[in-house]
Amino acid sequence: MNLSRLFLFIICIASARAQSPINLIPQPVSILPQNGIFTLNKKTTIQYNQAEGRAVADILSQQLNRPTGFGLVAKSGQTGTIQLNLTSTPDAQLGQEGYRLDVSAKGVLITANRPAGLFYGIQTLTQLLPKEIEGKDAATRTWTLPAVKITDYPRFGWRGIMLDVSRHFFTKDEVKQYIDQLAKLKFNTFHWHLTDDNGWRIEIKSLPRLTEVGAWRVARSGHYGDLAEPKPGEPATYGGFYTQNDIREVVAYAQARNVTIVPEIDVPGHSMAALAAYPELSCTKAAVSVNPGTPFSEWYGNGTFKMKVENTLNPSDEKVYDFLDKVFTEVAALFPNPYIHVGGDECYKGYWAQNPGCQALMKQLNLRHVEDLQGYFMGRVEKILMAKGKKLLGWDEILEGGISSGATVMSWRGIKGGIEAAQAGHNVVMTPSTFAYLDYVQGDPTIEPPIYAALRTRTSYGYEPVPDGVDAKYILGGQGNLWTEQIPTLRYAEYMTYPRGWALAEVFWSPKEVKNWPNFVQRMETHFERADVAKINYSRAIYDAIIKTTKNGDKLRLELEGEIPGLDIYYTIDDTMPDQFSTRYTQPIDLPDGPITLRTITYRSGKPIGHLITLSRDALQKRAR
Repeated sequence: MNLSRLFLFIICIASARAQSPINLIPQPVSILPQNGIFTLNKKTTIQYNQAEGRAVADILSQQLNRPTGFGLVAKSGQTGTIQLNLTSTPDAQLGQEGYRLDVSAKGVLITANRPAGLFYGIQTLTQLLPKEIEGKDAATRTWTLPAVKITDYPRFGWRGIMLDVSRHFFTKDEVKQYIDQLAKLKFNTFHWHLTDDNGWRIEIKSLPRLTEVGAWRVARSGHYGDLAEPKPGEPATYGGFYTQNDIREVVAYAQARNVTIVPEIDVPGHSMAALAAYPELSCTKAAVSVNPGTPFSEWYGNGTFKMKVENTLNPSDEKVYDFLDKVFTEVAALFPNPYIHVGGDECYKGYWAQNPGCQALMKQLNLRHVEDLQGYFMGRVEKILMAKGKKLLGWDEILEGGISSGATVMSWRGIKGGIEAAQAGHNVVMTPSTFAYLDYVQGDPTIEPPIYAALRTRTSYGYEPVPDGVDAKYILGGQGNLWTEQIPTLRYAEYMTYPRGWALAEVFWSPKEVKNWPNFVQRMETHFERADVAKINYSRAIYDAIIKTTKNGDKLRLELEGEIPGLDIYYTIDDTMPDQFSTRYTQPIDLPDGPITLRTITYRSGKPIGHLITLSRDALQKRAR
């Protein structure tokens, strides 16, 4: 974007603020506020000019009818007060997913090259309406839209969110509900993590034990990773799976909302659920159970680890490839998109190193390192996928053993793998844990349920998917990942997704030049209100104080800051409860010696808005860098 275009955008935003509250997420490419408003009423008509636009028009009428009660019916035609038009000659600026939205006092016109563009146009249209449009029940109010001209199209073609349904099973209706939320934010890819150590969730008719055994584990409550082993004879009652008809239903639902589903079958590691069903596919051939969340591995802090229980397929056993051929034959038939994600991450190779068959295969292939067997394994898997017309997609570990030029890499261990893959000519989806892992704690770890890392919304919003020195043509886009070890319900999945998912929606859709954190915060807070109406859960951690400590000689120095503008931070260290009459934080302070306790809370406009956070001196000491 050149300077003149950026200046125009700023003027448009300023004008929008002055005339009407236009608070869209993700931010469009161009917004030109106009004079006047359009009022939606029972006489409003919805029409589409080409048959391909009918499905989108029907979705719009459904979105509008439930909260308004108007009973609008979409029809073919060119005179609707809400008119959806597909171009007869493609508009090069809009591409496959862009749209133009023109709202005036007379009506609404949405123009696009493809139905996907119309779909994204109606999502923007809905966001222009009052927040009650998000409700599930009819509301009595005036339904107005500000007059505006919007031109919009995405920065990246891959805008994704991954949901892990292995650690905890989510029903097909819950998955559809989650997809519906993502589609409204203009995400177009749903990465469905269907298999792992803790459950196999997809029916494979030629291998029935995968769901008869692999989809179920013993029930456990408590913190994931610390749970007890299954007892002898204990029934496995917790879990579930999707039938192939379930899969088809969800795929069709997603397609209607312009969301592509990418299935993941995680191999050769993370395969304990498969091995519980077919233990002969492992090196030891020992019986294992679907893991309920026990501490089955040891991590050493430098990225290396050891598995206490075997969870890897045997790369030297031809029966493994026969098994995978059956699995991918059925998976490929269910998902029309070109990709199948094959995992490839965190594959422990200790059992391979001790296996005679693996050692013989290494000798045959003239491999010096057992790690190189994964490259051989992935090469075999890619051939299986290619025979079914599919492309291989995997986590960045697939680079370590060597992969073909046609493989696509998902970079999760920071951005390093994505840079290496792009420089080697691979297509890349950027999903680094440091910016895009939605299972990470999003506020102070003393407030949030514990997990091993933290990620604030401001950090996610600040992400730039194209690293310096990398040709942007290899960066397909980006994705947020929601691993569910600690997420047992859809309600909590929403809490962990938003508002970070809103931030990533803007990172992947909007021009990077117009990103502005204070402006996003303003729009985000209006979406809190809309989410309340929609009964969608979200985190309010952005209102909490950020607490840091450093060493200043022999003193412990305290630093407090707010994640968003406009917060006042008050604190006490005298064992009293803080309020707006306590000490207001203005600059770093050296804490006095002794067994003090910090208590801090945020206010805005004279009212408490954040959580009370309480930290002992020992806890503060542990945070010191």
